[in-house]
Amino acid sequence: MGSRHLSRSLALQTLYEWDFYHQEQDKLLDFLDKNIKEFAPGLENKEFSEKLVGGVTKNLKSIDNIIQKAAPQWALDQISLTDRNVLRLGIYELLYSNYDEVPPKVAINEAIELAKAFGGPSSGKFVNGVLGTIYREMGEPRKDEKSKKQIEAEKKSVTSQAFLKDKKQNS
Repeated sequence: MGSRHLSRSLALQTLYEWDFYHQEQDKLLDFLDKNIKEFAPGLENKEFSEKLVGGVTKNLKSIDNIIQKAAPQWALDQISLTDRNVLRLGIYELLYSNYDEVPPKVAINEAIELAKAFGGPSSGKFVNGVLGTIYREMGEPRKDEKSKKQIEAEKKSVTSQAFLKDKKQNS
């Protein structure tokens, strides 16, 4: 598991616990420290988890309003704790993160993966639907941008094609 994915998982666990205990702000970092000690001792990038947790809680009202608009058929308190906090994380990264650091598609994909790992059987689809709606409402920033994996795959393909062409000509 990558360091950032682990940091997101820790942020989700922390937000879940914080939400469960009625959003006691003074306990937020205590929850995060406890989760790091228990699930990720030696985590190199604690700051990323802190940034996520702090960013979600700082923008909570705005984020929750966005959830309500994107999923009007669900009252916020009817959405499971896990799904609600996955959405909060995903929306925070989608709207408030630097796109060079976390491109929109990465924010959405990471949230879907967290939902699948920690949520119920339909959590991934639910999170995908809500974040997809928000992404479309935003005008789909960086929609056509290719990921590093796609660029690497294309390079390999071009290299392979050139090799095969060269081999065919020399035969």
